[in-house]
Amino acid sequence: MNQLVVAPPKESKLLQISSNIWFAVIVIGQFIFALYILGLYGVNGIAGDFERWNTATPHGYTQGDFIGNIFFAMHVAFAAIITVGGPLQLIKSLRNRYAKFHRINGRIYIYAAFLIGLAGFYLTWVRGSVGGITGAILISTNGIIIFICAFLAMQKAMKRQIEAHRKWAIRLFLAMSGVWFFRVSLMLWLTIHQAPVGFDPETFQGPALNMLYVVSYILPIAFFEFYSLSKKSKKPSLQMITSIFLLIITAGIAVGTFSATMGLWLPSF
Repeated sequence: MNQLVVAPPKESKLLQISSNIWFAVIVIGQFIFALYILGLYGVNGIAGDFERWNTATPHGYTQGDFIGNIFFAMHVAFAAIITVGGPLQLIKSLRNRYAKFHRINGRIYIYAAFLIGLAGFYLTWVRGSVGGITGAILISTNGIIIFICAFLAMQKAMKRQIEAHRKWAIRLFLAMSGVWFFRVSLMLWLTIHQAPVGFDPETFQGPALNMLYVVSYILPIAFFEFYSLSKKSKKPSLQMITSIFLLIITAGIAVGTFSATMGLWLPSF
């Protein structure tokens, strides 16, 4: 006797398609960002031209501050690693076909999460960074979220709680992408307004930047929780709203990525 095959609702399919488009845009954008990191910091570091680091990051290199420079170099080196390795962990076909690579890359990613977080705390609170106390607190909040997600992703994997591990791994990826989200969001903001509206470009402080910190460091994980609920929900209207909202977010990320690529990343090579 033939079994009836029930096709998934069109709203559920749209939600899956919109999430795939979002992920594809993220992968492309982060790959470009990784090339930028390797080009600006890696190539110039190998060449000994450390002053070039300051073209994109104020106080990236400070003469005489050996420990601070080491922490900064470690921070950007691990940033390149996680920017490439993170998306690879979330591709289902790679996980299923190359399980050993997934485990090794996952360990590297989680260790890098702890190290990049520690380096970030040092650079924020010891060396000091632009953005003022509000920016430092929000950046540190992102670091704490990274530590929590990394620990729980590792713990769930060790306990073979695969579904819980997968969810914490996604949360970790979103938290680790916070700096990238911020850069893209900032370029989107500047593209829309064609001027540094809502913040002082000299001190890099202002309400607009505080909003972008929250948008970049906290909202992605909050939206993931909403997305997960929508995916489980049987309400077509909720899935449709989530899909449309996700496509709008993706469009904004695409514009911000293009602006960052043309305005910041490519000119730095």
